[in-house]
Amino acid sequence: MSNGDFPLFYTFHFYLFGLIAVVSALLFVTRKSPVAAALWLVNTMFCLAAMYVLLDAQFIGAIQVLVYAGAIMVVFLFVIMLLNLGHPSELADARGFGWKLAAGAVGLVLLAQTLALSREKLPLDFIALPQGALAGQVERQGAIAPIARPLFTEYLLAFELTSVLLLAAIVGAVVLGRRRTTDAG
Repeated sequence: MSNGDFPLFYTFHFYLFGLIAVVSALLFVTRKSPVAAALWLVNTMFCLAAMYVLLDAQFIGAIQVLVYAGAIMVVFLFVIMLLNLGHPSELADARGFGWKLAAGAVGLVLLAQTLALSREKLPLDFIALPQGALAGQVERQGAIAPIARPLFTEYLLAFELTSVLLLAAIVGAVVLGRRRTTDAG
């Protein structure tokens, strides 16, 4: 394979995984079964990880699989099973037709905005890194230091607040699960 084939290879697969991720995300939000929705979300996470690898961010791709597709999805499935939501036909959508119409309108506005922004031509030289810049940084600092340093310095508060939010969600699921079992018994 010549050097000219690599950009087409990466571009094709980037858009392929992007399309699969968007379709999986749509299937995620349209499923009535929470377990099926969670599995479509896992598929979306795997597609995002593949896109990270194609963008030469292998560490972030591996973290995407380990943390989000692995650990977070296990927590989601645990909460779903703990809440015991029952059969999908028993689940009712509390929102009426007006809310669905409003959500569709917002979706169309966002799609139109995305299409309008995609027609603007951004200068690729402005956003592209110079040839070998990423490889030089990885060689000097390693693959993890450029990610870990800002995460534990500038964004430490957001990182810790996210962990507290996840903990509160788990505690809330346990409380809701216990309340449902004590009311039934």
